[in-house]
Amino acid sequence: MKARQAADVATPDAATAGTPDAGTANAGTADPTVAGPGAASGVVVGPDGLSRPAWAATDPLMREYYDTEWGVPVAGERAVFERLSLEAFQAGLSWATVLRKRPAFRELFHDFDPDAVAALTDADVERLLGEPRIIRNRAKILATRTNARATLELRADGGLEALVWSFRPETTPLPCTMDEVPSRSPESVALSKELRRRGFAFVGPTTMQALMEAIGIVDTHLVGSHRRGVSGLWKPDGTRA
Repeated sequence: MKARQAADVATPDAATAGTPDAGTANAGTADPTVAGPGAASGVVVGPDGLSRPAWAATDPLMREYYDTEWGVPVAGERAVFERLSLEAFQAGLSWATVLRKRPAFRELFHDFDPDAVAALTDADVERLLGEPRIIRNRAKILATRTNARATLELRADGGLEALVWSFRPETTPLPCTMDEVPSRSPESVALSKELRRRGFAFVGPTTMQALMEAIGIVDTHLVGSHRRGVSGLWKPDGTRA
């Protein structure tokens, strides 16, 4: 994960790079210590003795997400649709903001059931724009409805989950520092292009790289993090297991 690039959020359907904002790493009250080798590798050791990247080392919400969700394989149409939707809502914002609002998103977007979201009316969109518990961005809300409808269309051709996972690469990165974590890849560019062809919106290459990291398609946990290899899909040398 990396802090999202300003150039990426300048366009309406590009999100920031694959990591939550670096600024969120300073939130909270914990005082993690930079590890000996971690000083070079980018991981820090928290009060619990576990090594994490700085962005997940202090804010309790971000730490919980990193320790339990980020990079764990996600399966199922609804689950993949939810992650794709939330990555789009993050564009220009911190991931911590999205996480704090996720319960409300789930409530108001029918737990990201594509059938229910696809059926949202224009009146529903206006209602959502008046809801302070979520990110009130008209383009992103409309894109979520558009993407739900595109997801329904995909059912006749294998489905959203199969399409997204078909872009899993043959190797995954082995980053030792945050500078070595890619913000996009040939696979994320190709996935973005294919989803756009299928009628999806807010699915730029950096947004898709973030999605691929979040749902375990690639493993960009820093080498030295206690979560490296958690997906079980990759060998230590970065090749497929």
